[in-house]
Formats: sequence, C-alpha cells, structure tokens
Amino acid sequence: MTNYTQKELIAALAERIGFSKAAAGEAIGALTDIIKAETDAGKKVAIPGLGRFEMKERAARLGRNPATGAAIQIAASRVLGFKASKTTA
Repeated sequence: MTNYTQKELIAALAERIGFSKAAAGEAIGALTDIIKAETDAGKKVAIPGLGRFEMKERAARLGRNPATGAAIQIAASRVLGFKASKTTA
C-alpha cells in the first residue's frame, strides 16, 4: 500500500491523464470542495469503484481524561464518514 501526500497525488494524476500539475491540483481541489459542500448539506456522495462519503452525527458523551482519569463531557460533533465500495477479486 502506498501513502500519497497531496503533492504526490497531484503529480500521479497529472502524469496518468496528461494534465499539467496545476490543472490536476485544481481538479482534486474541485472534487474535495464538491464532496465537502454536498455532505455539509446532508447529502451522500457516492463515487462508483471508490466509495461513499456522508456526514455523521456523534452524540455528546461522557469520557475520561487519560492523564488524570477525571470524567469529562465530550460535546456532540459532526464528522465526515467514508465507506469503501466493495471490491471483487
């Protein structure tokens, strides 16, 4: 498995489809902007062969401070979730 930085991902995309690095960077930026805007609006974004992005709600809960062991209240939050599409071998 290869871990890509954003710079490496842009370079790989540019090389694969013949875009300039600037154009590839704009394409990746536009894709992430669309995913963020749509999921913030409560919609699911499915990309066939990749997976599905959706905003998830986390309820407020009681937690523990690992340093002191004291109970703390963790606020409710929203997080972006991703579920990979099924792959066939």
